[in-house]
Amino acid sequence: MTTPTTSPSAQPEPPRPDRATDGALYDALEVEHAAIYGYGIVSAHSTFDRNYLVADAMNEHRARREAAIALMEERGVAAPLPAAGYRLPGEVDDPRQAAELAVTMEQDAAVAWRAVIEQADDQTVRAFGVNALTECAVTAARWRRLMGETPVTVAFPGGSE
Repeated sequence: MTTPTTSPSAQPEPPRPDRATDGALYDALEVEHAAIYGYGIVSAHSTFDRNYLVADAMNEHRARREAAIALMEERGVAAPLPAAGYRLPGEVDDPRQAAELAVTMEQDAAVAWRAVIEQADDQTVRAFGVNALTECAVTAARWRRLMGETPVTVAFPGGSE
């Protein structure tokens, strides 16, 4: 998982909400921020023939980030800010490592969105979480397929079952 690096910030980070649903949304949005950062690294180390997948994934995470911020605003909750940088889970120096990072980020996002589904207190949030989890699972499968891994899908995305 990508983790934020510490640095002084011009704006203080909004506190994580206490309500379970809002806290899960907050956490998932932090993962989206990290994934967007991480896909910049993936892009830098991917081959030209994978650019379409990098662009698709980055656009998907950006759109989901914006929609999640809007959903949090509708709920009267302050969204977390992106970190200035993130620590990667390992070295990324070649296309294989870039694809592995992409799968890891999609799996991390699936875990976060599954938590949103589990904690959701209304249908709108639950539906948003289901859609986000599904998109992460599909994108992870696309990366696994490019790497020649089998199976390309997992039975329960975002879980350890």
